[in-house]
Amino acid sequence: MKFYSRKLIKPDALNANNTLFGGALLNWIDEEAGIYAMTKLNTQKVVTKYISEINFVSSAKQGDVIEIGLKFLSIGRTSISFKCEVRNVFSKKSIIEIEKIVFVKVDDNERPTPHYVSLIDIEENSIVI
Repeated sequence: MKFYSRKLIKPDALNANNTLFGGALLNWIDEEAGIYAMTKLNTQKVVTKYISEINFVSSAKQGDVIEIGLKFLSIGRTSISFKCEVRNVFSKKSIIEIEKIVFVKVDDNERPTPHYVSLIDIEENSIVI
């Protein structure tokens, strides 16, 4: 797992319990994973297809710094899949785990389309993490 971006937990991301709002965290994950998919498939035309069960392991509070990690899992004809973990930067305590996130390359009509990226291309470009 390689950790890519960090976020400071600020008041606008807190829920009524004064902990990190799950929806804010999922938004950050979807954005980070989408960018990752775009860079690996060399296109901006990707959409989120699937997010597996989400396991909220622990919470984060205002002032905490979290980091979003992604790990390449597999590549299909039109898709690419990752695993995700978000953890506290300082304690390394896991906050959320997602076993599988799938992105699909789409055409101008938003239909799945082949990306023509192979596992060999990914490995040669040091994309496997």
